[in-house]
Amino acid sequence: MTSRSEKARQYFLDGYNCSQAVLLAFCDDGDLDKETLLKAVSPFGGGMGRLREVCGAVSGMFMAAGLIYGYADPKAKIEKADLYKKIQDLAATSKAQNGSIICRELLGLSEKTSSPVPEERTPDYYKKRPCAELVARAAGILEEMIEQEKTAGK
Repeated sequence: MTSRSEKARQYFLDGYNCSQAVLLAFCDDGDLDKETLLKAVSPFGGGMGRLREVCGAVSGMFMAAGLIYGYADPKAKIEKADLYKKIQDLAATSKAQNGSIICRELLGLSEKTSSPVPEERTPDYYKKRPCAELVARAAGILEEMIEQEKTAGK
């Protein structure tokens, strides 16, 4: 069986952005419309539209967590608090593993990117970017949370 980490990495290498790659790794059961999900998550690549803010892999991890653990009732205060706790835990784990959850910091950039044009995905692009690894780690962090909750019987 292929892990969610491996799936996310492969989706990224196939050309999906960071957020899409992580989300897709958790949406393989066929119950959800993938095209709609991909469109909804597409602005979060490049740290939110190449602004280099919150890492796209982290955003994708949060969105996948929302699909798994989220709530729909606006009055669901307990469920909202439970979800936010999970998101904070995921963020803390990601920051502990990678040093940051901010795209530009993870890429070693000193400033936000002003150009909306993504770089070409060439072999050199993949050599200088840690994104494939960050995508795999984000999927792995969420996968581990899911497994821990299953083991704990939650």
